Amino acid sequence: MFKKSFYLLPVLATALFASSCKNLGEDKFAKTPSGLEYKLYSQNKDGKYEAKEFTKVDSTKLGKVMSFEMEYRNSKDSVLFNSKDNAMPIQIKLVESPNKGSIEEAFLMLDKGDSAVFKINADSLFAKTFKSPLPPFIEKGSFLTFFVKSINLQTEQEAMADYPKMMERQQKELEARAAKQGPLDDKKIQEYIKENKLDAKKTASGVYYVITQPGTGANAADGKVVSVQYKGTLLNGKEFDSSAKSNGGNPIEFPLGQGQVIKGWEDGIKQFNKGSKGVLLIPSPQGYGSMARGADLPANSILRFDIELVDIKDMPAGQPAMPGAQPGM
Repeated sequence: MFKKSFYLLPVLATALFASSCKNLGEDKFAKTPSGLEYKLYSQNKDGKYEAKEFTKVDSTKLGKVMSFEMEYRNSKDSVLFNSKDNAMPIQIKLVESPNKGSIEEAFLMLDKGDSAVFKINADSLFAKTFKSPLPPFIEKGSFLTFFVKSINLQTEQEAMADYPKMMERQQKELEARAAKQGPLDDKKIQEYIKENKLDAKKTASGVYYVITQPGTGANAADGKVVSVQYKGTLLNGKEFDSSAKSNGGNPIEFPLGQGQVIKGWEDGIKQFNKGSKGVLLIPSPQGYGSMARGADLPANSILRFDIELVDIKDMPAGQPAMPGAQPGM
């Protein structure tokens, strides 16, 4: 599964703010001249949120970097993204946008410590800001609701200096979550294997694999380019992705050992040789971790992939392999 697919993209954010902002009564949405609908709040000296009137953008914020926590939901109130899952706030450079009612305009309304709720047209958001097609689980013409809390506002130099520390804190938090979640997932996978009478083997990283059709030759390895047909489902059988859907029925192709796929694939694909078919059962720490990937893929999802390793090729000349996969988040 590619990190660059929709399910693997950090679409905008990383860490849900306190629910106090979402429970501030039945305040009605206000609207900017551009049509952006919003509810804006600031904290008083007692730490309580109070409604805040927006007048105009403070131009001195342009070019600075805002750190924020965010959650957004679709028109059915299903959570599509919760930045708390990624254990690290996002950092966005504040810029003016020619797009009316855009998320960029929304961020400019916030001062450090503010919280807000914004309604953004989904069609416009994906076409103009994300520059990508509307995902199938978001209705055309619908609105997404964003819950945002501004944590910090810094110069680019200050933000760059803080970034390594943020990454270090994130890595420690994700490792702690994985250590706690891993045994729970392993138990569920073993129960699933028993119920479905699968002849499964386990890798050192905790990925289970089943060879249903042997292939020929040596197994895939780091530094090789592999072509894979796949279908991804949860343990309940619900499909969330496939090469048939995402790649027009053609196998996906990627180099092993360069961190372009989730860790469970980096490890699992190496158990197969050319022409072989089988199943990968991937615990969430080796998959998408504690971060939800849209409505079809909740946080801490155990993944099943039915795969066929169509081909194994050498890396093109001038493109050396980079050993070791990056975290599959």
